[in-house]
Amino acid sequence: MKPSSRRADAQASRNAHLRQLIASTAARLMAEDGIADYPLAKRKAARQLGSPDTDALPTNAEVESELRAYQALYQEREQKERIDELRGKAAEMMEIMTPFHPYLTGSVLDGSAGRYAEVDILLYPDSAKEVEIFLLNRQIPFEHTTPRHDRVDAVLQLDMEGDTINLVIYPPQDERTAYRSRDGRLRERARLEAVRALLPANP
Repeated sequence: MKPSSRRADAQASRNAHLRQLIASTAARLMAEDGIADYPLAKRKAARQLGSPDTDALPTNAEVESELRAYQALYQEREQKERIDELRGKAAEMMEIMTPFHPYLTGSVLDGSAGRYAEVDILLYPDSAKEVEIFLLNRQIPFEHTTPRHDRVDAVLQLDMEGDTINLVIYPPQDERTAYRSRDGRLRERARLEAVRALLPANP
């Protein structure tokens, strides 16, 4: 084997090892510190490992795999109770927001939500103002937060017994659109009936 090939193989091995370290560190940050944003968790992990400028960042799917493994090993019972609690609150809010075609999405739906996770509920009203008036009429406090991307009309944030609920408002025609995450995976979403089916049976 030529020296250049050996160097390339050694570099590839180092990158793979660093990639795995960043994924596991990012997963720990998400589980323990409540970081919900994958890119942010990866950047913080890389800085902690002394490699802020690395090209060896893992994919979101790799971090999610490490996150699930960490939660299963260190937070299994706590995390299951937390998921059940957040899904229950999601179902309650979705029932209130039934006129606007609510869907649950994100980590509360897929089961990877950690200690400080927020609930993301997608809505498809005729207009964001319609949702605001609906909440005001029911004396449900909310505040506006910055949408995460251009397709979103508005994000209304509520507090529900200490947990954050994000009502993410899309144009009505987008209800028929399949969303993908930044790494290309299909973004799951579930109607109220499907969320209720995930809840533990009453004793």
